[in-house]
Amino acid sequence: MLQPKRIILMYISEVSGHRSATLAIEKAIKELAPKTEVLNINAFNYTNPISEKVINRIYMEVIKRTPKVWDYLYDNPHVVKSLEKIKQSVHRANSPKLKKLFENFNPDLVVCTQAFPCGMVADYKKTYGVNLPLVAVLTDYIPHSYWVYDQVNYYITPSEDVSLRLEKKGVEASRIKALGIPFDHKFNQKFNRLEILERLKLDAHKPVILIMGGGQGLGPIKTIVKSLEQASADIQELIVAGTNKKLYTCLKRKIKHYKKDIRLFGFINNIHELMQIANLIISKPGGVTTAEVLSQSLPMVIVKPIPGQEVNNTNFLTQKGAAIKIDEPKDVFRVIDELLADKVKIQQLQIAAQGIAKPNASMDIAKLLLHI
Repeated sequence: MLQPKRIILMYISEVSGHRSATLAIEKAIKELAPKTEVLNINAFNYTNPISEKVINRIYMEVIKRTPKVWDYLYDNPHVVKSLEKIKQSVHRANSPKLKKLFENFNPDLVVCTQAFPCGMVADYKKTYGVNLPLVAVLTDYIPHSYWVYDQVNYYITPSEDVSLRLEKKGVEASRIKALGIPFDHKFNQKFNRLEILERLKLDAHKPVILIMGGGQGLGPIKTIVKSLEQASADIQELIVAGTNKKLYTCLKRKIKHYKKDIRLFGFINNIHELMQIANLIISKPGGVTTAEVLSQSLPMVIVKPIPGQEVNNTNFLTQKGAAIKIDEPKDVFRVIDELLADKVKIQQLQIAAQGIAKPNASMDIAKLLLHI
């Protein structure tokens, strides 16, 4: 019988894939070992509450207005090297807060789904000579250099390809487990498609297109919806605006003038149901969203991905034949029409998705954590 553990899960940003990943891991842990004490914490907010708001705002502005700047900064070895001293001083400043947290909670291990807290804990271990197991859970399909620390005991990667890339960055193979990206295993439940279609007043004989931009409703969604007005296929659209109230308000105003049959949603908790009734998804390729989509074998169309992790995720998916990339949002209608008319291509995308999906990721990760 396993002794109850005390586990700290760390992420950054409240509405993010990193947070979704920790919640999925926590849920799986609680199902397997209900007596486990889990502390799920926004590490950035805990250590730097003011900086978190400022940096999040800067990041959002950079990726919206000057994505090429982010592309230059992302996993650039020169940038990584030049930031090393700044990073070390930030970690040193945060160490006393971490010390207090760890002394109060007394964790058996720490799990990080984002590189910033992973680096903080790695440096904390080094500074204080603490032998606290640290697990890094990567939620994108390219492992950037900000993840690599000698003090990390285990790396959990999305795929065997990512594991090999980590090895090339100097991480021993014995420390790497390709268990997948954690997502809520409610996505593995099977629902009655006709019941959901009926509830949403959708026609079971017409194709359903799911359009989303992550929890924050990012990306050229307005242009995509406008483009789909030109589609010759008689499609039904499910648009998820997430926390983007400006997008939601704008679309709500415009929808009544559109010809297509559209259902608009804000931030919702039943994406898994929408994915099960969709024939195609047009989405940002965030790591957790991608893992959810792959688990549904849902053909994926990616429009104008953000440089950095999104472009890397897109490259991984397109190389594996599990997604189609479009550079111009205004051309979406052509690609959707072509896809809906090509059953063979749809099937190829579904088979490719099945080949790289890891639907049991959350449970497999939870099992590993409970045995460390």
